[in-house]
Amino acid sequence: MAVETLEPTTSHPAHRPRGRQTKRAAKVRSWSIPKTAGGWIILAVCSIATLGMLVPVYVIIATALSGSSGAPNFFLAFPDAPSLDAFKGAWTKLHGSLTNSLQITIPAALISCLLGSINGYILAKFPFRGSNALFTVLLVGMFIPFQAVIIPVFQFLNMLHLQGSIIGLILVHIIYGIPITTLIFRNYYEGIPTAIIEAAAIDGAGIWKTYFRVMLPLSIPGFVVAGIFQCTNIWNDFLFGFILASPAAWPATVTLNNLIGTTTVNYSELMAGAVLVAAPTVLLYLVLGKFFVGGLTAGAVK
Repeated sequence: MAVETLEPTTSHPAHRPRGRQTKRAAKVRSWSIPKTAGGWIILAVCSIATLGMLVPVYVIIATALSGSSGAPNFFLAFPDAPSLDAFKGAWTKLHGSLTNSLQITIPAALISCLLGSINGYILAKFPFRGSNALFTVLLVGMFIPFQAVIIPVFQFLNMLHLQGSIIGLILVHIIYGIPITTLIFRNYYEGIPTAIIEAAAIDGAGIWKTYFRVMLPLSIPGFVVAGIFQCTNIWNDFLFGFILASPAAWPATVTLNNLIGTTTVNYSELMAGAVLVAAPTVLLYLVLGKFFVGGLTAGAVK
């Protein structure tokens, strides 16, 4: 019997097509001068729009730094002797209300995001009969203006003996934030493969164990987006804080409005207060801005 011997074949490196190039490290984008007329037009429009947004910010800061000397005669003029006296006066009047706003915003945003995450998880991964209709009805709550529900909400909190308290405002913002957080998380969970849920079920995990062990750790981008939305809306709220809270529980926006006075207005102190009230949300966007954009696009492509 002839035995066929197999000779080892030498492996030759595969020849790459000339048209293809090896992957290169991603280059960092650098600024360059436009080379076309259209590029110059876009640059000019963007520059004008940026200046249009920055001018009010500059005027607010310049007026706040003018101190007791009053606002400059020309609105673009910088004060000759900048002072922080207006910030000290505004802080004295606003620090209690700023604390109230923090006590309202943080728990209301966290709880509403958690409830919206659970709702979105159930609606996206465990749909039931009528779930789409329920989701549609839930979304209607996003478009109900505050003015339309202020009297029923006032009566509801008065029945619970929470009218005028910080806890009452927290409860209102939690309920009012559930529709938007449910929408965000439902869309986010739609982008997560269902195979992950099925694998967890094979391992013996139920609905809630799958949520807390699998889905919740994957939900950080969704929590960032929903958290920024909720923190901004709750912090900037005026109507609920003005009508549903007592003076001791007023948020910063209501106290800032009361700095206007009845006969005279201290514009330096008013602008300084506006800077103090706007600072937390600005810092929030600066710190979480890149995560916010990533969270918005997460789940967009399956």
